[in-house]
Amino acid sequence: MSRALSKLLTTQGKASVRDLDAVDLHTHVYLPRYMDILRARKDVPFVHPGVGGERLIILPAEQQQLEQQQQSGGISAGRPIGGEYWDASNKLRYMDRHGIRTSVLSLANPWLDFLPVEEQIRQATLLNDDMETLCRESSGRFLAFGVVPQDSTTAVKEVVRLSRELPHVRGVILSTAGLNGKGLDDPDMLDFYRAVDRAGLAIFLHPHYGLGNEHYGKYGHALFLALGFTFETTAAVSQLVLSGLLDQVPDTLRLLLAHSGGTLPFLAGRLDSCVEHDAAIAQNLQHAPSVYLKRFYYDAVAYHEPALQCLIDFVGSHKIVFGTDHPFFPPAQDNKEAPEGDKGGGEDLSELDWRSTLANYEIMANMSKEVQSAMLRDNAKKLMGI
Repeated sequence: MSRALSKLLTTQGKASVRDLDAVDLHTHVYLPRYMDILRARKDVPFVHPGVGGERLIILPAEQQQLEQQQQSGGISAGRPIGGEYWDASNKLRYMDRHGIRTSVLSLANPWLDFLPVEEQIRQATLLNDDMETLCRESSGRFLAFGVVPQDSTTAVKEVVRLSRELPHVRGVILSTAGLNGKGLDDPDMLDFYRAVDRAGLAIFLHPHYGLGNEHYGKYGHALFLALGFTFETTAAVSQLVLSGLLDQVPDTLRLLLAHSGGTLPFLAGRLDSCVEHDAAIAQNLQHAPSVYLKRFYYDAVAYHEPALQCLIDFVGSHKIVFGTDHPFFPPAQDNKEAPEGDKGGGEDLSELDWRSTLANYEIMANMSKEVQSAMLRDNAKKLMGI
């Protein structure tokens, strides 16, 4: 056990990680029905039935890489995908080991935009019903964000249905590409935002395919995930703010940004300054961009204490919720050794410990008990009505 993790447990008055009673708002599943869709496809996105196990292929560049590797033998394109993505019992074992009392599940990208519109509508209904059943049968361990079709009119209808018929679905996960890929700032989004607010649901904004991927190809998924996702969130949410749409919806609209808001907390002051010196943009906004950004909720999936501290300094700890991004970033093969200088509890990591999850606990270690508790569970309970 690391010194940081030991300090967190001491501050929280807990004997072990298993006792932390956290609420995880950033945790994904690929429901069995969704896996069937991906397995039946031969074009991106799809699941490739590799000899060493199935692999998820999302990007066109990955498909090209796969075709080349099939000729030479040995498949490393895409990412490996197994039962941790769809098996509820697997998710619960992970939660028990890592001190997570409740997980608010969401379908991971690429969601439904690759399907024809009518099929999107049908599958959104079926997948949301599946999610409701999964949550209802979990004895209180699961809640969920639902999915919506890409057409704004039918998306609004599904939001209404979620709020009326599926009590365990407390919000929707929405790509930062918006509906139909037109962006979060598209005027057609206004009816959707208003409908979500009226329904009392929350929106979990999550990056889709990444931004700038043409620069990252030779580095696998590393820069695609580290930079592409966070840059996509930064650009998309900035466009939403500058569009003025948020002045046309109630302040009660609840928006949760993935991955600690990308680089927004760090760049908020620069964004304010640039808008202030662009009269054509500034005159269309009631507030500086940072005012809108401070209304949002942010997950604490940062993996880095200075980054989390920057977020706290910007929006306050009352706007930050715990997240893991499970089942992505699984235990590495060398997980039996903690980072150099980071041992202090007399216990090394085991192959069952998710280093990525523990890192998001450790970055809270130097904060007060009140701040820790707010981010670990209290803020999430308020946001999701738990």
